[in-house]
Amino acid sequence: MIVIDGTLKQRLAGWLLAAVGLLGTFLLIEAYTSAQRAAGRAYDSQLQAASLTIAEAVQWQDGEPIVEIPAAALQILATDHQERVFYTLLNAAGQQITGNLNRAMAKSLGDAFSTNPMWKFAQNRGVRIRLYGRELRSAGWESSEPVQIWVGHTMSGREALAKELFLGTLTRFLAMVALTALLSILAIRMALQPVRRLRRTLLQRKANDVSPVGAQVPGELYELVETLNVLFERQRQGRNTLLRFTADASHQLKTPLAGLQSVSELALLSNKPEDWRQALQTVHDSSERTSRLAGQLLSLARLRHGTGEIHARLNLTDLLRETVMEWAERDTAQNHDLGLAVMPDSPLVISGEPWSLREMIGNLIDNALLYTPAGSEITLGLKQSAGLITLSIQDSGSGVSNALLERLHQPFERGGRQDTAGSGLGLAIVDSIAQAHNATLQMRSEPSQGLWIGVQFPVLSSTQQHSQSEQT
Repeated sequence: MIVIDGTLKQRLAGWLLAAVGLLGTFLLIEAYTSAQRAAGRAYDSQLQAASLTIAEAVQWQDGEPIVEIPAAALQILATDHQERVFYTLLNAAGQQITGNLNRAMAKSLGDAFSTNPMWKFAQNRGVRIRLYGRELRSAGWESSEPVQIWVGHTMSGREALAKELFLGTLTRFLAMVALTALLSILAIRMALQPVRRLRRTLLQRKANDVSPVGAQVPGELYELVETLNVLFERQRQGRNTLLRFTADASHQLKTPLAGLQSVSELALLSNKPEDWRQALQTVHDSSERTSRLAGQLLSLARLRHGTGEIHARLNLTDLLRETVMEWAERDTAQNHDLGLAVMPDSPLVISGEPWSLREMIGNLIDNALLYTPAGSEITLGLKQSAGLITLSIQDSGSGVSNALLERLHQPFERGGRQDTAGSGLGLAIVDSIAQAHNATLQMRSEPSQGLWIGVQFPVLSSTQQHSQSEQT
């Protein structure tokens, strides 16, 4: 089931928006503080210039400083926002000589003053003001006592200037964000163009086209296209295997059917009852082999195309013992020495499907009965070692050559033998069942020692055993 979890456009746009938003927040904070600093520097320079103008207007008379605030100083501090201007002149003792600051504030300024210029924010009659103070020494005059000059004004002008500067920056920033958003949309569309081109390429392919995808894609899509090509290669191999299997199955079914037709035609041409009886016996035997072949084909198809998961927890020791005892009672096993090796004392537990494992063991036994001469020994056993459980079967037949050993698990492979009634599907079914159980099929054959076949199952971990116990 395919669940749509947003789109790449939305994700890219979301991440870009988050990045722009985060970066934009820092930029706006920096723009606001920069506007405050710029406005403060501009108005502070006005206070400095006004204090210099006032200092030049200070004169001494009878040992006392006298100052008349020049119009130039007031013009320097005059702005469009009509700030209130404050000033004061303090003598060396910190006493106010002249000015419009209240005496309490003037006294506090005199007590805190030093020889270096000072900047100060203060509250004057409920209004926040910015003050600048400096010391003026009257060297060369009749008095050398220092004089303190304080100049200040309200904050409305600098606040208005800071706001104006910030709004200008904000306007430019929003314009840049809008332009960035437009360009990002275009960039995302262009960046996703290879994805749409790849989608069109795949949609235009025919249903039976499993050739590799040839497309010019960016590096980020290379692994996706490679994965698709691997999938197409698997589909091609699966289709070829299916076609070969279908052709082989058709051939295997056609041969006995053709024999049935020939036998029946010959019986129809004869008027002797004994010929009819012999023909019926031949038809019966051939139909029995054909039915067995059809059953094996169905089993192989069910195993290779099944999708069910294996969750059953079973005792392989009991399953093997029951299956061997069942086959030992059949007529086909009466001419062979079919039995079990020494079985382990403790149960050997695996995860599997009982019916398919019975089918696997049955095919191993049937394969040994068909391809070994009468009187041969066929022994099945179980052994656990190194985290693996090995189910094995050993016969005392003539065995097979090493050249044929690797092909025995392929469908319709009889190990070069055409003198048996086998279909060549037994070990193919065993291999399919082993793969479905994450097991490994192994075979070996040595001269005069027959054929040994083993299926190695992984031992269940304690976690898997606990999980399957809960599911059970």
